[in-house]
Amino acid sequence: MPRLDVYPLSGRTGLRAAGEVSLPTRGIWERALERAVREGDDVYHLELSALTFVDVAGAGALADAARRRGERRRLVLDRPPAVLPRMLDLLWPGLRGIEVSAS
Repeated sequence: MPRLDVYPLSGRTGLRAAGEVSLPTRGIWERALERAVREGDDVYHLELSALTFVDVAGAGALADAARRRGERRRLVLDRPPAVLPRMLDLLWPGLRGIEVSAS
């Protein structure tokens, strides 16, 4: 059974996600992103280096969260799986509010 674990980051505003984002784990992912939308900080970090898979619907939920946060607030994707930024660029070109960080 697919699994997704989400933990708050220490030292900065955001969360760490480990596992996969797919149909069985979508509710966990969407609740985590809803928290990101509600957080008051201008920058919210998503540490994604331990994600093994993200489906298109999971990428869409991320794009929707970025839009709902507004253009002046950023979601920073720290070390996402390579496919995620490519999906975002292909399916949501010009999406503002998401920044990809390799470090």
